[in-house]
Amino acid sequence: MEKRWNLISAESAIVHSLQEALKIHPILCELLVQRGITDFEAAKQFFRPSLDHLHDPWLMKDMRKAVERIEQAINGNQKILVFGDYDVDGTTSVATLYQFLKQLSPKIDYYIPHRYKEGYGISKIGIDFAKKNNFDLIISVDCGIKSTDLISYAKELGMDFIICDHHLPDEVLPPAIAILNAKQVDCKYPYKELCGCGVVFKLITALAQTYNLPAASYLQYLDLVATAIAADIVPITDENRTLAFFGVQKVNDNPSPGLKALMELAKQTGPMRISNLVFAVAPRINAAGRMDDAKKAVHLFIEQDYDKALAFGSVLQQDNLDRREADTTITEEALALIEADPFHQTKKSSVVFQSHWHKGVVGIVASRLIEKHYKPTIVLTQSGDVIAGSARSVNGFNLYEALHACRTHLIGYGGHFAAAGMTMEVGALEGFKIAFEQAVASRITADQLTPEIIINAELSIDDIGIQFYNIISQMEPFGPENMRPLFIAKNVYDTGYTKLVKEQHISFNVTQGKTNVRGIGYNMPELLKIVKSGKPFDLVFQLQLNEWQGTQSVQIQVLDLRASA
Repeated sequence: MEKRWNLISAESAIVHSLQEALKIHPILCELLVQRGITDFEAAKQFFRPSLDHLHDPWLMKDMRKAVERIEQAINGNQKILVFGDYDVDGTTSVATLYQFLKQLSPKIDYYIPHRYKEGYGISKIGIDFAKKNNFDLIISVDCGIKSTDLISYAKELGMDFIICDHHLPDEVLPPAIAILNAKQVDCKYPYKELCGCGVVFKLITALAQTYNLPAASYLQYLDLVATAIAADIVPITDENRTLAFFGVQKVNDNPSPGLKALMELAKQTGPMRISNLVFAVAPRINAAGRMDDAKKAVHLFIEQDYDKALAFGSVLQQDNLDRREADTTITEEALALIEADPFHQTKKSSVVFQSHWHKGVVGIVASRLIEKHYKPTIVLTQSGDVIAGSARSVNGFNLYEALHACRTHLIGYGGHFAAAGMTMEVGALEGFKIAFEQAVASRITADQLTPEIIINAELSIDDIGIQFYNIISQMEPFGPENMRPLFIAKNVYDTGYTKLVKEQHISFNVTQGKTNVRGIGYNMPELLKIVKSGKPFDLVFQLQLNEWQGTQSVQIQVLDLRASA
């Protein structure tokens, strides 16, 4: 699939000024300025994260109210229920708050709604469970900000609510005792991009200060916080970057038994990075809720005995194997449907349906289909008497707006710019397909239908070295708004040693005339002819460390290439 290359820049005067201050390679200064780091002090804070950089939890609106209500519950011997979502952010949030509160009171329990029986967020079944079991206070984590009616219902039943959430609030807020959410318009908390587990971390920090507990009482959960930050794809900036940095450190040095078990089962042997948490750990946690019941993930996180944690982890591992099998099968079937459609080439969207597809993986399948056919995509299945499904967007296209335009065909829908879910009557499917295609076609641009690679800087092959790489690696953890830098090298030549490996991957050996660099390009066999043409070509790549028999060298991972202009 052809991609658009977008080489971004930074203001040269600021880059020059930063280079004068830091005395490092100007390209490194360009990368920093692109990330909003423009002076020596900002660079020092960026390269030397410290827990002292974390913001005061008491700056968050309603923090005092939340802590006082929890104190009241503990002093009054009241029962507290921690209520969370079924994804990674939700289950880590529940495990973190549940374990912390257990240090203060025995009357703590937790609740995770069943994805298919109760749906996302606060549920009536969950509230009725709390009432039946005589809970006085419910603390929702990673959900609740939009549950005005259900929290009103809980209030009528005589139960108080504290909301810890990071999703965008509506104008009308639920009638909770306290709402901890930095995205509230009148919240003065200086950082707005915490994930759900990040908000919980601020709450337990404030509680630890109130009860004069040592910092270790809340810092011990940083590995769970980092896992949530990684999985929830929040910006790795400011406080999130600090939490992720120290959280990944804890993952490597002293992980909780549950995380250690998952790493063992995922065969993660080297130093863990945010990317390992995203691609190896998070899918195993999410699989519990996708395939069965996410309570298993919380059982895993709160288990202190490693052997028992390994047993819980094995159950999640099996869920993940089942998820992958379903995912692979459905992706193949969906691609066959798309490619059998004679009009698909000219369509601006993909909508596929089979009644037997597993509801838990349709969102993943939609993302897989976009990798092959870069269009806004909806994957639908039968759920009881209705059709339900998930949608995924391409970069820059507002999916929610397109769904809103088709609302007359839907029973319900929800989501945001990039991802959404919907339900419809069985008889509405064909009309919806037509309406969605019209909604997308009338809004999408040609550029949005071509995947874009954001390139940070042009880098000479001669400048690739271990010192340069080491400074790049100090920019970790990488993630949204602090992505691993991508470079372009122009007019490079094959040295004669480039070859195809396993019929799919290109093993590179290229030069610009002076030095050679080795590298790999995955799943691009069709581009080998450009490399072997004898003519110059341009590469987009990121840097990797190669270790062989105790010797370290820097190599490149090629993401795309084309003949030089």
